[in-house]
Amino acid sequence: MKLKVCGMKYRDNIEQVAHLTPDYMGFIFFEDSSRYMTNAIPDLPNSIVKVGVFVNASITYIIEKINRHQLGAVQLHGQESPQFCEQLRSHTDVKIIKVFSILNAFDFSVLETYESVCDFYLFDTKGELPGGNGFTFDWSVLNDYPSQKLFFLSGGIGPNEINQLKEFKQTKASTYCHAIDVNSRFEIEAGLKNYNELEKFKHELQH
Repeated sequence: MKLKVCGMKYRDNIEQVAHLTPDYMGFIFFEDSSRYMTNAIPDLPNSIVKVGVFVNASITYIIEKINRHQLGAVQLHGQESPQFCEQLRSHTDVKIIKVFSILNAFDFSVLETYESVCDFYLFDTKGELPGGNGFTFDWSVLNDYPSQKLFFLSGGIGPNEINQLKEFKQTKASTYCHAIDVNSRFEIEAGLKNYNELEKFKHELQH
């Protein structure tokens, strides 16, 4: 499974975490977030895909951020419709990740209209905030996943979930799990990641 470290904010910390060469690094372009990215993203290794995270943003705003920061993917965390995704896709060739939130159950039929207009799904925990709620959902819900589209697993994943993730890898639910997405549970403060904890987690995730 690949690794995405999301909610990066501070230049020195971004450059430090980049030494771990996660597959994806996420930057939040949502003003109400405590991890709102306002600065330029420093140069990163080509192997790291820069993901811009948006919540009900306009096409114009998203395209501006793609061009300014040379994003390789966008993560749509709001109520973006299939039509919106299709329109965005007509303006850019970056990968589109559409987010869906789960707690104890999920109606997978809502995915049907998104199948042809995004590249990945991301499943996180349904909570008060659009992401960053800090707790996991019941991953066994994904045993009923009806699609063959790859997805990111997100929502409150931290150092203590490594054994749970290893068990998850052995289940049907993990068949199309492309990457593990981590954020708040690895933070010293909002947007500032604990390098040592991430290094240990990445090593354990791959072994």
